Amino acid sequence: MSNTEQSVGIVAAQSAEFASALELCSGSVLPSYTLKYETYGELNAARTNAVLICHALSGHHHVAGRYHPDEKSPGWWDSMIGPGKPIDTRRFFVVGVNNLGGCHGSSGPSSLNPATGRAWGSGFPLMTVPDWVKTQARLADRLGIDRWAAVIGGSLGGMQALQWSIDFPERVAHALVIASAPKLSAQNIAFNDVARQAILSDPDFHGGDFYQQNALPRSGLRLARMLGHITYLSDDGMGEKFGRMLRSGEFRYCYDVEFEIESYLRSQGDKFANVFDANTYLLMTKALDYFDPAQAHGDDLALALRRAQAQFLVVSFTSDWRFSPQRSREIVQALIAADKKVVYGEIESSHGHDAFLMLDPPYVNLMRSYLRRVAEELGA
Repeated sequence: MSNTEQSVGIVAAQSAEFASALELCSGSVLPSYTLKYETYGELNAARTNAVLICHALSGHHHVAGRYHPDEKSPGWWDSMIGPGKPIDTRRFFVVGVNNLGGCHGSSGPSSLNPATGRAWGSGFPLMTVPDWVKTQARLADRLGIDRWAAVIGGSLGGMQALQWSIDFPERVAHALVIASAPKLSAQNIAFNDVARQAILSDPDFHGGDFYQQNALPRSGLRLARMLGHITYLSDDGMGEKFGRMLRSGEFRYCYDVEFEIESYLRSQGDKFANVFDANTYLLMTKALDYFDPAQAHGDDLALALRRAQAQFLVVSFTSDWRFSPQRSREIVQALIAADKKVVYGEIESSHGHDAFLMLDPPYVNLMRSYLRRVAEELGA
């Protein structure tokens, strides 16, 4: 961290209770729900400097800072948010939300269903990106934010930023869509389904109601995460970090861990299975599968984006094969066809899909430059 960049420091999560019913795209209705969120920086008197951070599949509201000085790791995008950082909290009021259906404090499958007093489990309805955007708009209303200076997200978060520009065009000044896509490819849907099948076939899943069985489908969730994690990395990146390194220096001719990459993936899977909810993983991957804003417009993305009033920054990474640069260029081409203002950056990186979480200098500089312009528009 440079001398001009600082942490947001010690932060605290907040809860917003919503008593009014929420009708979902699936037709289901939630009678009430809770959203967990955090804020950093100060909302200006005109309430024009707010920035929404939308998280990806396994993300949550703890985006920056620490809950206590001894916390091992800061929020998941702490490198990008804080005084002097690209999303500068001296200029912006930043909001991070745990999406509905999550497992970090917002209402979701692992939270209590007020009608039964037990965990929702399999009874929690499926979510879509438009559902999340609707709940985020309700939270913005609660916070007194009529219009976001920017809505920012990577991967699934980028899909939310794009959806915001379509569903609430007058409420978004800038949409930053990073390492994302206008819809999933068949290959991506296939990866998601294999991951879900790992969970669904775990004997400890119990049809999604494992909470009442004092069980955890740890094995299935572990495998799902291992598969997903492979797709977030690049071949070159894995090669540089692990290559074909052996743990013992020689073949042991067994099915136990021999290669360092095997050890790494199993460690990642174990760690994830201890902190994430299996039903939330299923729900989040289905929301990815369902996302397709062009579908309601005759599969014409430009037509869908014609409603947007925002300016756009679209960013892709050369080694990201899960959401390749070609998918970002599809968004850019549709925005140009819809006569929208768009800046596009294709960043050279070896980090694969995870590059949107990393600190590749060209990426950081692009984000800093674009958001400095956003702040200057506000006079911040």
